[in-house]
Amino acid sequence: MFGYVRGVKDLLSPEDAQRYEGVYCGLCHTLKERYGRRTQFILNFDFVFLAILLAQPQETCQFPACSCPYKPWKKKACWPGNPALEAAADASVILTWWKLKDSIRDGDWKERTLSSAACLALKGPYQKAANLRPEFDRLVRDCLTELHQMEEENTPSLDRPADTFARILQGAATQLEPPWRASAVGQILYHVGRWIYLVDAWDDLPGDKLSGSYNPILARFGDQAEEQKDYIRHTLHDSLGVVDTAFTLLDWGEWESLLAHILGTGLHAVEEAVFTGQWKKKQKPTRP
Repeated sequence: MFGYVRGVKDLLSPEDAQRYEGVYCGLCHTLKERYGRRTQFILNFDFVFLAILLAQPQETCQFPACSCPYKPWKKKACWPGNPALEAAADASVILTWWKLKDSIRDGDWKERTLSSAACLALKGPYQKAANLRPEFDRLVRDCLTELHQMEEENTPSLDRPADTFARILQGAATQLEPPWRASAVGQILYHVGRWIYLVDAWDDLPGDKLSGSYNPILARFGDQAEEQKDYIRHTLHDSLGVVDTAFTLLDWGEWESLLAHILGTGLHAVEEAVFTGQWKKKQKPTRP
């Protein structure tokens, strides 16, 4: 995915920093155990957030030390395998596969070459994940087909493509129990997905303007696209307001402060970095 959904490490409490690292490492180990070492390269902060969001609040979480595959001499706190990590790992593989397929279809020669090689490495894991989560796989495929059609038509709308992308993330909550929890978590994922799509569109605006690639902001506003910063941020904050409301409806147990930080501080920090032109200049960390 994109890596926009993350916490601000320096502002986390020691307890939440340990939990965040534990989920990151736990998802890394779950990917390896479920799909093999080659899938660890797709580890992403967005899916770490997804694993936390799908966790059951009544779980008492322990974070035993485990070896890091990249620094085997160093022990890291690690959240052991559980259904939330498995669901996040499955979604990681499926979404990455279809994103690579999209790059093969629409990218330049370098993107197509790299994505084709990555698809070869991910083919077996994808087939396994798709068999485990056939409804989610079908949803991702169908929504990305819709997005491709909108790109081909240069659809002059923000909401239509943002809604289609948001439904992909919303689908990651469909197997959550009980149903009323799935509904509220789905609302959070939908509006976080909408926020991701529009933040990414603004982040890509200069490059898309030069290359002529589809960008919903350019398609909607044309030459006035770069003057729409306040409007875009307003609609982003509308989605984050819905996220805040849905978040207050549920009990999150010991995950509450970490999730509140990611949703209330992390997203706003990333948005500010994107809209001030600092996001792409920063060296993005690979670990929390």
